[in-house]
Amino acid sequence: MFKNISPYKNSNLSKKRQITKMFDTISNEYDRLNRVISFGIDIKWRNKVVNLIKDENPENILDIATGTGDLAINLTKTRAKKIIGLDISEGMLNVGRKKIKERKLNSLVEMIIGDSENLPFEDDSFDAVSVAFGVRNFETLEKGLSEIYRVLKVNGVFVVLETSIPQNPFFKQGYFIYTKFFLPLIGKLFSRDKTAYEYLSDSAAKFPFGEDFNNILKKIGFIRVEALPQTFGVATIYTASKK
Repeated sequence: MFKNISPYKNSNLSKKRQITKMFDTISNEYDRLNRVISFGIDIKWRNKVVNLIKDENPENILDIATGTGDLAINLTKTRAKKIIGLDISEGMLNVGRKKIKERKLNSLVEMIIGDSENLPFEDDSFDAVSVAFGVRNFETLEKGLSEIYRVLKVNGVFVVLETSIPQNPFFKQGYFIYTKFFLPLIGKLFSRDKTAYEYLSDSAAKFPFGEDFNNILKKIGFIRVEALPQTFGVATIYTASKK
């Protein structure tokens, strides 16, 4: 069972509202710190997500927890006619909208505020749905995944990029040292919200991954579920489809 972790331990706000507050606060620094924390490898992982979706020739794509829009922008390489990026944080979306405007992609990529657990779309609306480093921020994981299943078209592709824990003992030890000490240190030194990077570290360590996450997807109803570990297992790409 996934232990639901919230950013601010002494807050009376729901996890959803805490997540909104956290990402609004760190939105302007998020891209820069993300590159530092991942050593830029997250760019390679996102490109793999794009290629997996591109193989399905989608006409429209929904990118959930789109944040500052990196994946939504990269998904233009799929030649889809419409890409919608949805996020709960207006601060993150505003950063993304600036990037989209600079790249003159306004007619192709739309950024909207919305709740991943109550998607404002009809059933069977999208050929593909993606989530990069966002499912562990869902307040109720299965509810969010069920909403994704609902709006995905039959035989549509669902691709998730999320943190995971290496299974090799050597890399596993290095991973825990990095996430326990280095990641929070970066947050304390460079972030406006020092708690945010502690939360990102804790939630990454406790989120179900590999076969555990596969089983949750299957329980929701997804088929053709597969886990593809990346970079010694520090992240995993999951692919699934709607029957």
